[in-house]
Amino acid sequence: MVKVGDNIKAISPYKPGKPISEVERELGLTSAIKLASNENPTGISPKVREALINAVSELNYYPDGNAYYLKNAIVDYHKTKGEEIKFEEVFVGNGSNEVIDIAIRTLIKGDEEVVLSEQGFVAYELILKAADIKMKLVPQTKDHVVDIDGLIAAVTPKTKMICLINPNNPTGTYYTKEKFEKLLKTVPQEVVLVVDEAYFDFADAPDYPNGFDYRNMHPNMIICRTLSKAFGLSGIRLGYAISTPEIVDYMNRVREPFNTNLLAQVAGIAAFKDLDYLKNAIKVNKEGKEYLYKEFTRLGIEYLPTQGNFMLFKVGEAQTSGRDCYDYLLHKGVIVRPVANYGFPNWLRLSIGLKDQNETFIKYFEEFLKTVR
Repeated sequence: MVKVGDNIKAISPYKPGKPISEVERELGLTSAIKLASNENPTGISPKVREALINAVSELNYYPDGNAYYLKNAIVDYHKTKGEEIKFEEVFVGNGSNEVIDIAIRTLIKGDEEVVLSEQGFVAYELILKAADIKMKLVPQTKDHVVDIDGLIAAVTPKTKMICLINPNNPTGTYYTKEKFEKLLKTVPQEVVLVVDEAYFDFADAPDYPNGFDYRNMHPNMIICRTLSKAFGLSGIRLGYAISTPEIVDYMNRVREPFNTNLLAQVAGIAAFKDLDYLKNAIKVNKEGKEYLYKEFTRLGIEYLPTQGNFMLFKVGEAQTSGRDCYDYLLHKGVIVRPVANYGFPNWLRLSIGLKDQNETFIKYFEEFLKTVR
């Protein structure tokens, strides 16, 4: 019998959304749709597809360990948005998950603590538990928003890092510019702020804060972005962070030598150059969001307005409502996400899909409601 630490024994493995192939095989379906994992339903950019095909013949070589051209593509992309960053301020990783993992393992030591919100992306808790790092979980507000005042109050001399997810997953809610500025003015400058903006491109609230606008207010900030969402590259696994040259240098000492593979780098470079694809993905998401708002209102369903490409909605009052609805939809070939593990047993999370996918979901969801009302 192998011996492991109690912190490892206590971890419940992360369970991703069911893949389409598994659902079709298990239930004998032929046309399942996946609205469970916040993926981009518009497919991949034609420019990315072409770049990947051209790069296949180079797979016998290792990728560029420093991701030189990818990092420059990131710098150039942000320049088009009026955001000036330097090459040495860019860190790339195997999805933003790895970026966050490396940041935590690089910067936290001894009895230092991390402060974060409850009911946020579960990967943070998994990373901290695996590394046996102490964490303080702060409950969200009554309207399911990250409690900035609560995070500030939780800071002690042992606090080394605060992790912020904006918009939050799975709720889709966000903290405002005013709240973020209050935190920046209050928290000690030596505390590292991890600002996770995986769904940034979908956020359209006028008071949503862009982390890039506040870099000069806090010296130790790590802004995390991903190409898994709006850029449509979930399967490639590519994320990046912008921070100080010092922090990036230390994180580069911890990462594996070739942590972003050749195809990921090629795909990322092409994706940053296809702004028409990005614009269309954002448009499709906005249209889908407005349709779902309208339909949930018509059906009398409580939902949380979202700044992401997913929605959290309440199925019913019973504690089994979420699971019952999930099972019903699954057997109709519609895969959504149960969120009981986040403390929402009677809610479900729905990724916003294409027009016909959203309509199919509403059709079968309305069918389910008729069986329980």
